[in-house]
Parts: sequence; C-alpha cells; structure tokens
Amino acid sequence: METIKLIECPRDAWQGLRKLIPTNAKVGYLHKLIELGFTHLDAVSFVSPQHVAQMADSEHVMESLSATSVLAAQHPARQQNVEMIGLVLNEKGLERALSTPGVTTLGYPYSVSANFRRQNANMSQSESRTLVERILRATRAAGVKVVVYISMAFGNPFGEPWGPAVTAEALSWLEGLGVKTVSLADTVGVATAQQIGDLYREVRRNAEGVELGVHLHSRPDAAAEKVIAAYEAGCRRFDCALTGMGGCPFAGDELVGNIPTEVATSALAARGVSAGIEPWAMLAAVEATQEMRREYTEN
Repeated sequence: METIKLIECPRDAWQGLRKLIPTNAKVGYLHKLIELGFTHLDAVSFVSPQHVAQMADSEHVMESLSATSVLAAQHPARQQNVEMIGLVLNEKGLERALSTPGVTTLGYPYSVSANFRRQNANMSQSESRTLVERILRATRAAGVKVVVYISMAFGNPFGEPWGPAVTAEALSWLEGLGVKTVSLADTVGVATAQQIGDLYREVRRNAEGVELGVHLHSRPDAAAEKVIAAYEAGCRRFDCALTGMGGCPFAGDELVGNIPTEVATSALAARGVSAGIEPWAMLAAVEATQEMRREYTEN
C-alpha cells in the first residue's frame, strides 16, 4: 500500500480543553501513542502560560517523557525515530524549546493574515519574517528540524486577500530561506474540499523542494472529503487529532475542530493508502483519547 505521513496533534487537541490536564496524564498519553505506533507527534508548545495555561508545563512534559520512557529502554531505536514537535511563537519560546530535551522539531505559525498575526502573536509581517530567519539560524546550529505552518492559507473571516497567489508568495519566500517542511493551514475551517484541492494543487507546482502538508479544520461531516481532496491534489502529509479534539478558537463555530485521525485514516485506507497505524492500535488510541476528553472536559 502507498503510505502517507501522519502527524498526530495532541498539543492542538489539549488546547481545546479548558480543564487543566496534569503533567503525568499528558506524559502517559504520549507514551501510549508512541507504544501504539505513532511516530510524529505535535506534542507541546512554548507559549505564554497567561495566554495558554494548558501548555504551561511543556518543559516538564518533555523532561518527564525523556526521563521515564519505558519505550526508550525496551525499544531504543523506535524511540529515536519518534518526531516530537514543539510550537513556538516568539524569541522566548524559541529559547525555551531549544533548551528542552526531546524536542526534535520546532513548529512556527507564519500567518498570511495581518489580523490573525496580530491577534495570535502581536507581530507585523516584518517582525514575523525576522523571527523565522532567527529560528532557522538557531535550529541549524542546534541540529533541530523546523516545520512552518502557513496560517489562514485557505481563507479567513477578516475579509483580507487570500488565495493561491498569496499562499504561493509565502511558500516561495520560505523555500528561498531553506525551509524544507511547510504545512498549509485552514486555520478557521472556512475552505470547501474543492478550494482545498485547487489551492494545494496550484501552489505545490512552485515548491518541489518542500515537503508540503496540510493542517485542516472542519465540521465533522466534511472532514473525510477534505482529506481526500488534499490527497488527490498531491498531499502526502496530514496533521490530525484523534476524535477531532481541539481546533482554532478563532473559528467561531463550536463544531469546527481538527480533522479526526480515525476519519482521515479510514478515508485514505478506502483509497488503498496507509498511515502506518494498525487498526487495533487506532481503536486503542481513540479509546484513550475519548477517556481523556471525558476526564478533562468541563461539565
């Protein structure tokens, strides 16, 4: 079977839960996912605890995961092959991430929306681009990988210009800097499957040296068709979250969440495409996630 790269996003999912999850519960959940075969995890973010309290313990999560990993003792080669992504928004976050053990990849959301950029990171385009350049210099020196998310790539609720030309310009700039991995984000879930496929197909023509993925948000009933649209346009890297937990608070629609991992993998499997996770393992991962949702969702 053809395979795709699946990036599981517990970090994004956890930020959607208002009840704080204890560090040991996060560590246990990440252990579970690794044991079940998930090899790319968007695990933590290094942002201000005042803005995202759920991520205040990111250093402790990674330190505990590294120090207590049963998997590392039993299957050292497998542990070494697990990618752990830490999101950063500014210089302080960059410093924190680079000093935290176990973070193999830094993620940075570069927004093509001026309004979203201001609301999410309080930066101008110039300031954001300067930070990307700083991130690249620092990560190269540290031997850490980078993934840049182009936020609002598929549209936004602010009435700002968007489309293939806007996204392609940002992608071309990133490629020129040497960024090797980029994920196009439908940050607020406004795009149709047709729009996703059309835009992805158009911009990938000028990014042959980039691994180009998608981080989509959607209402549950449209999730599968959006994944297939991206796949048919050539995408082979998908960010998802088990049970569709989490999403973007700017969406303004409580039904818009992350693409459910189990929906994405099922839709792709019907096309003869594998995400590398056995069906029994996916079922166990869904059950573990549902348990976490029940435990840490406010009543």
